[in-house]
Amino acid sequence: MKTTRLNVRMSERRLNKLRQYAAAKDKTVTQIVEDWIDRLSNKEIDKNLTASLPVNPVD
Repeated sequence: MKTTRLNVRMSERRLNKLRQYAAAKDKTVTQIVEDWIDRLSNKEIDKNLTASLPVNPVD
């Protein structure tokens, strides 16, 4: 699997909170973020993508 980098701006307070949460779960911050992304419903994502596409696209 090819990996890519994600940069997120947040306050130091939030980053520390995230790091503490990850440590308490014995996981890395990356694992916490990946777990959260994996819990996102594909149904909801597909619905939003379909709703934003034009009904009759113009060529």
